[in-house]
Amino acid sequence: MPASVWPQFLLVCSDVARSSRFYCDVVGLESGHGGDEYEQLLHDGELVMQLHDDDDDEHHGPLADPDQPRGNGVLVWFEVADFDGAVERARAAGAPVVRDVVVNPNAKQREIWITDPDGYTVVLAGPSEYRPR
Repeated sequence: MPASVWPQFLLVCSDVARSSRFYCDVVGLESGHGGDEYEQLLHDGELVMQLHDDDDDEHHGPLADPDQPRGNGVLVWFEVADFDGAVERARAAGAPVVRDVVVNPNAKQREIWITDPDGYTVVLAGPSEYRPR
């Protein structure tokens, strides 16, 4: 069993460069690969997420069913140290707000739920009171 696990989720996007700019501008990630077909987004040099265009890929085949809504049942969740700054960046980017700033009583953290350019629900959450800093 591995000592540690690092999630490296991949989102299928209609415009990888546009989605990359969104996650860099709003969440504060950095481009680690760049390109129109595939992107790796990093934080402090660590891979956080991947983006892939929605065209069939010679390496993988289709990555998503085009007849299904993007992100149905998936929340792309980020805990961010600078919650207020992230909210400002989301608003400045014009991200549609699904659920405005609220305190989640279960997680004991402030959250805002927004939508990314492809319709995925993105949650920006402040530090949880449960996690020691």
